[in-house]
Amino acid sequence: MKKVILAFDSFKGSADSEEIASRAQKAVLAEFPACEVLTFPVADGGEGTTRAICSALKARKVSYSTHDPLMNVLQADYAITEDGKTAILEMAAASGLPLLPPDKQNPMYTSTYGTGEMIADALNQGCRNFILGLGGSATNDAGIGMMAALGVRFLDRSGNELTPEGRNLISIHSIDDSRIHPALKEAVFTIACDVNNPFYGPQGAAYVYGPQKGASPQEVAVLDKGLEHYAGILRVQKGTDISHLAGAGAAGGMGGGLLPFLNATLKSGIDTIMEILHFEESLSDADLILTGEGKIDGQTTMGKALNGILQRAKRKQIPVIALGGCVESTERLNQLGFTAVLPIQPGPVSLENAMDRTATLDNIQRTVTQIIRIAAISPGHTP
Repeated sequence: MKKVILAFDSFKGSADSEEIASRAQKAVLAEFPACEVLTFPVADGGEGTTRAICSALKARKVSYSTHDPLMNVLQADYAITEDGKTAILEMAAASGLPLLPPDKQNPMYTSTYGTGEMIADALNQGCRNFILGLGGSATNDAGIGMMAALGVRFLDRSGNELTPEGRNLISIHSIDDSRIHPALKEAVFTIACDVNNPFYGPQGAAYVYGPQKGASPQEVAVLDKGLEHYAGILRVQKGTDISHLAGAGAAGGMGGGLLPFLNATLKSGIDTIMEILHFEESLSDADLILTGEGKIDGQTTMGKALNGILQRAKRKQIPVIALGGCVESTERLNQLGFTAVLPIQPGPVSLENAMDRTATLDNIQRTVTQIIRIAAISPGHTP
């Protein structure tokens, strides 16, 4: 085996992509010391997006005091490139689900306001190009929180300004963008999203992702009606129809909800990152790609990072083995084109043990070692 590509997403809550790649590389080189091993930290718009992009760009970290999804103050990081022109942000840094304890998670009451504050700070520092990663959100506010932080007012039938959170989408009667941040007219946004769900409906933001953010079935229905209502308001007042746009449901409808206000392009998060990292050009002569994330399931087929890696590998006819802390829908994933999809757990374990960082990294190294040892007995391969 002469060349192996390591392209891991984070195992959220356990270990980041760089740590995982380091342990996987150690396992590969222990069996094939002369092997060329290339590592690519990847993400699909959610957690780790900023770090993955900054691994290929010269950028400085900016720590900013902003607000979490329930408007509590927190410090969140983003990055600005060396030339001061481009800001790289992931909305999860200020509006992500892990920022809230489980008993406080409910997309009826959460807001993307803090993400808007970060963008306003970058605008005030002179940035006019933005890469905004969507994913891992605690919200279902269609981005009205972010736009409120940038000067847009959302009004009810009586002209009163609404608090920009999910439950109030249904009450929006008009939009006042007369006070929108003036620098936005000069700004260009690449919105990197991790899913291709529509804005509303059975496969939309609320029904597919609302339950995992803490919404009850009744609240999911309210949120979905709110998204449908708001899409109608945007169509009439902004002249933009996002109703059936693929990816519009990303991050609780933020994917579509930002488009009427910004000079923005909605793009696959993994495609955005792979282009910046020049991933496909690095695949030449690769024997194997190892990838993975914390949970691998049917959603892997819906614009996620692993699917983006797989599609590029298939074009080059390179086998791909995916590793996960939890693996579901194996047959479907094999049909998608993975050579194998393997759990890293050696046997039944507690959730606490499964999420433990040291255990995760040890399991990654052990599993990769076994994969490489199998590869060593394949024809034409010698350690």
